[in-house]
Amino acid sequence: MNFFLETIQVILLSIWYNVEAFLHLFVPMKKKNIAGEVVLITGAGSGIGRLMAQEFAALGTVLVLWDINQEGMKETARLAKQSGASRVHYYLCDCSDKNEVYRVADQVKREVGDVDILVNNAGIVTGKKFMDAPDSLMEKTLEVNSMAHFWTYKAFLPAMIANNHGHLVSIASTAGLIAVNGLADYCASKFAAVGFAESVGLELLATGKDGVKTTIVCPYFINTGMFDGCQTKWPTLLPILNPDYVAKKIIHAVLTDQVFLLLPKSMYLIAALKKFALWYQNGCCGLDFINPLVLPWKLTPLLGSYLGLTIKVDCHTNLSLHFKLQ
Repeated sequence: MNFFLETIQVILLSIWYNVEAFLHLFVPMKKKNIAGEVVLITGAGSGIGRLMAQEFAALGTVLVLWDINQEGMKETARLAKQSGASRVHYYLCDCSDKNEVYRVADQVKREVGDVDILVNNAGIVTGKKFMDAPDSLMEKTLEVNSMAHFWTYKAFLPAMIANNHGHLVSIASTAGLIAVNGLADYCASKFAAVGFAESVGLELLATGKDGVKTTIVCPYFINTGMFDGCQTKWPTLLPILNPDYVAKKIIHAVLTDQVFLLLPKSMYLIAALKKFALWYQNGCCGLDFINPLVLPWKLTPLLGSYLGLTIKVDCHTNLSLHFKLQ
């Protein structure tokens, strides 16, 4: 296909996809049936992981829970059984340890079977400015929040590819789309998680494995205790999110094969504004002469200041609940 015809095709399909999205505002999207499928959730011992487990349980799935918190997992398993899970299995696993991930993954495949839906949810935040954060904690943040996704994909994706069936869910963050002051290591880990999941999703499409779906979740701060102390400049525009609301939205996104889920909805506009600012300052529409101007390169920090992203984020988490402290 030549350049002209392919360009016309892209324009027409883009118009159709936008019309389709508009129609779905009034006509709900069809949800797939996942009853009996094996769902593995990392970081399932508390917070969003526990709430997602309960939501998946209500759909008749087989649950596999991973966490470093044994008592937390036991409680999640109890709640999941009450919610209707056909079976619940739980395993101690430090997702920052590649060898442990592979070892426990092999155990899961022997005892439960292939995983159909993989939810990479485990995450930590140090809440320290870059120069104040110990090297060991920054390394751990990257290992838990991004590198762990590499190892779980390596362990469970081959079976999904072989069957051309499965779903990869990455619980990232809006901090993986727009940087936040005081969270350098956390932002780096979430940018990595978003880029990794998006790239693997494209690999799957390019190789014809369109039966393996990808959902990338980018929520703002969630009221789970992980971001205790964090405040928002504009509570109406960017509220601290309710965990139950987020969990239900994630499940809906999985059931409708939604590729990106940004929460709250205002984040779609904010992310678009950032992209526009970058596009503009790099010479939009071929107007390269605007690059030397002072105003364009200030658009991005201006947006960050308006949203309160340049204010020092004062948050912390109980790290011992998320990985083994050496």
